[in-house]
Amino acid sequence: MPQTLDELVALLDLEEIEIGLFRARQPDSQLQRAFGGQVLAQALVAAARTAPADRSVHSLHGYFLLPGRTDLPIVYDVETVRDGGSFSSRRVVARQAGKVIFYLSSSFHRSEPGFEHADPVPDGVPAPEDCPRLSDVLAAASGRSRGLWEHEWGALDVRFVGDSRPGGELADPRHPARARFWLRVDGDLGPDPVLQRACLAYASDLTLLSASVVPHGVLIGTREVQAASLDHALWFHRPFRADAWLLYDQVSPSASNGLGLSTARLFQDGALVADVAQEGLIRPTPSGRG
Repeated sequence: MPQTLDELVALLDLEEIEIGLFRARQPDSQLQRAFGGQVLAQALVAAARTAPADRSVHSLHGYFLLPGRTDLPIVYDVETVRDGGSFSSRRVVARQAGKVIFYLSSSFHRSEPGFEHADPVPDGVPAPEDCPRLSDVLAAASGRSRGLWEHEWGALDVRFVGDSRPGGELADPRHPARARFWLRVDGDLGPDPVLQRACLAYASDLTLLSASVVPHGVLIGTREVQAASLDHALWFHRPFRADAWLLYDQVSPSASNGLGLSTARLFQDGALVADVAQEGLIRPTPSGRG
C-alpha cells in the first residue's frame, strides 16, 4: 500500500485503455487482499473521468463482491447511465482476472444555491496534535510493530481521539460502539477536487468497520475476528481538503448475525463535510470473544 503521498497519487492515476475503460496499478503490499478503500477510490476516479466538468460527485455506493488480489491490475469499466440537466449518474464495474470484484454507483451534481443546515461539530474534542498516532495505539494493543501500519498506510496521518470501551473517552451506555479519529493525507494534494474526494474515499474505509467491534474486546486484523467490508456509502456535503485535518466521528448502531453497521460524520473547520455508512462482516472466530 502507499507509504507516501506520491505513491497514493500514483495509485489513483488510472490508465485509460479506451473510452470509459480504465486500468489501475497495484501498490507494494503485504496484505493478502486489496484494501477496500483503494478499490473504492479508484472506481470513483474512473467515474469522475467520464462525468461533465461542471459536476462534482455528491454520493456514491459501492458493493464489495470478491476480495481483490494484490498481484494483478484491476480494470474499471464505466457505464454512462444518465446525464440530465443537473445530475449525472455513473455505474462502475471493477474486474480482476475475468471476475467482477466490485460495483460502484455514483451521482454527480452541478453546484447550485439551496437551503442550508448542518449538525454542529462535537464539543470537547482534543486537537490532533494532542492525540496519539493510531499506529502507536494499534501496536500497543496488538503487540505488532507499528512498521506494519506505516508500510501499508504511511500516506495517511491518523490520530486516535478515543472510543466507548468501558472507561474509554466516549463511554456512553446509550451508544456502546463509538470511536473518533483525526485523519488527513500526509502532504499537499494540490487543488484537484476529484483527487481530494478520492483520497477521502480511500481513507474513509480504514477505521469505520472497527467501530462495530469496540464493545466486544477484539481488534479487526487479528485472529479473533474475520472481517471484511461488504458495502460502503459516502455523501459529500461541502468543500473540504483531504490533506487537512478531518474529524472522523463514528458510531455503530447495531451488530448482529455476524454483521456490523457503522455510520460516521466527517467535520473540517467546524463544518460537516461528509457522511459515511458501511456494513461489514465481523464474524467471531472460535477463539474470539464478544
